Amino acid sequence: MSGPAPAGFRMPAEWAPHEATWLAWPHEKTDWPGKFAPIPWVYAEIVRHLARVERVRILTEDREHAEKARRVLAKAGVELEAVEFLPCPTDRGWLRDSGPLFVKNTQGRVAITNWRFNGWAKYANWRRDNRIPDFAARRLGMPQWKTDVVLEGGSIDVNGQGCLLTTEECLLSPVQARNPSLARDDIEQAFARYLGVTKTLWLSNGIAGDDTHGHVDDIARFVNPTTVVAAVETERSDPNFEPLRENLRLLRQMTDQNGQPLRVATLPMPEPVWFNGQRLPASYANFYVANGVVLMPTFNDPADRIALATLERLMPDRRIVGIYCRDLVLGLGAIHCLTQQEPAAG
Repeated sequence: MSGPAPAGFRMPAEWAPHEATWLAWPHEKTDWPGKFAPIPWVYAEIVRHLARVERVRILTEDREHAEKARRVLAKAGVELEAVEFLPCPTDRGWLRDSGPLFVKNTQGRVAITNWRFNGWAKYANWRRDNRIPDFAARRLGMPQWKTDVVLEGGSIDVNGQGCLLTTEECLLSPVQARNPSLARDDIEQAFARYLGVTKTLWLSNGIAGDDTHGHVDDIARFVNPTTVVAAVETERSDPNFEPLRENLRLLRQMTDQNGQPLRVATLPMPEPVWFNGQRLPASYANFYVANGVVLMPTFNDPADRIALATLERLMPDRRIVGIYCRDLVLGLGAIHCLTQQEPAAG
C-alpha cells in the first residue's frame, strides 16, 4: 500500500508548532448577504494576532485584491512583515475545508495530502477551491499525495498520536453525501493511509444551522493528546440539546489509540445567533490553535467568559484571545473554518 502513512507521515495535532497559517482573503459577498462590509475587518483582527506568532499566507484573487487586503491589514495594525500574499483565485475563503491537509514524518519533513473538494456536496462553484492544494504544493516545493476521496478539514480533528474525531452525519449520511460509494471501513482506511490514523472516533450529529451537515469542529475538539472538549447545550428546548448530549455520552465511553479512556471537558454553547430569520452555527468549539495563542469566537454573550476561562484552563500554555464573530458566522463558519495550519519542519 502506498501513501503518506506507509512512508512514515502522520497529520500533526493543531497545537504542534506551525510554520504558517493559511487564509484566503474574503471576496464572495454572497457568503455574507447584506453584511459583507465588516468581514475584512474581522479577518484583519485574526491576522493581527496570528502575525505576532507565525507567518500568515493569504491567498488573493489578483494584485489589486492583494493591495486592498494590505491596506486593511495596515490600518488594523498588522505586522505586515509576517504576511505573505499569494496569487491563487478561490471560489470561497473557507480554507479549513478546501486547503491542503499537511502531514509530517518522524524526520521532520512536511508534505501535503490532497483530498477532493466538491463544495460540501452542495454548491456548484468549487473547482477553483479544489485546486488550492496543488497550488500550495507547487508554491512550497512539497511532495503531495492525491486521493479521489472527498474530505474537508472541518469534518475531522486529530490528536497527532493516531486518533481522529469525526461525525456520522457528515461522512456517512446520504444527505450531502461526500463519498456515496464508500462505507465506514473505506473511510477509516483512507484516514489510516493518508493521515496516519490508527483509531477513528465517530460522533453522531452536528449543530443546528451548520451548512456542512455535521462538521466536528463545531462540536468537539482535541485540546491535548488525551483530552477532548465537547460543546453542550443546557436549554432543553434548543434543537442542539439532544444531539450534543448524545455526543457527550459517546465521548465518555470512548478510548484513545492506546485504549485509555478520553478525558472529556465541556464547553458551553452561546445563545442562538439569528440573522434575517436564519439560525447560524455559532459555537465556541470553532477555535483555532496557533503558536502560543488560541483564537476563540465570541458572540457578545454571557457564556463568552465561561468559554474563554474553559480554554484557559485546558490550554494553560497558550494565550486565549476572543474574536467577535457575530458578523463572521453569517457565512456559516467561524475562525477554525477560515484557517489551515502548516506544520513547522524539523
